[in-house]
Amino acid sequence: MDGEAEREFRDYVAARQAALFRAALLLTGHREDAEDLLQTALAKLAGRWTRLRRSDSPDAYVRKILYHQQVSVWRRMRYRREIAYAEPPERADDAGDPAVDTALRLSLAQALRGLTPKQRAVIVLRFYEDLPEAEVATILSCSVGTVRSQTHRTLARLRVSCPELSLTRETT
Repeated sequence: MDGEAEREFRDYVAARQAALFRAALLLTGHREDAEDLLQTALAKLAGRWTRLRRSDSPDAYVRKILYHQQVSVWRRMRYRREIAYAEPPERADDAGDPAVDTALRLSLAQALRGLTPKQRAVIVLRFYEDLPEAEVATILSCSVGTVRSQTHRTLARLRVSCPELSLTRETT
């Protein structure tokens, strides 16, 4: 990579690192794993930067790397023991209590851990990254219909496993 390309790559990473880290964190569920995932994705991007820097969106390429790399991790973990997590604290009645937000985040995190890797990826890409169904389908290498059906099934599953989410939506 020449000096100009290296400077552009550093500028890109500086500008997009926070957003890409949040996406990696949502995919992994753990800060340290997200840091490793993002580092791997950026290293792979650096190897192709000279070709991708002139493209419309290197973000799409990085998201695809993040997803595919995380799927590889999930596949390797399939043969490991399951990790048990403590139940989240009960929901507080006081809406001004900061513990309510914490309990909701813990409940949501637990519900997301219960999803399949593909369901989690669809939810992250559709609702966190706010990508259109066609782009999600391209990233996940599936059809738009599959994205729609996965989204529908996953939201239904989240409503059952984390009913606090629908209560929060109605009260705010």
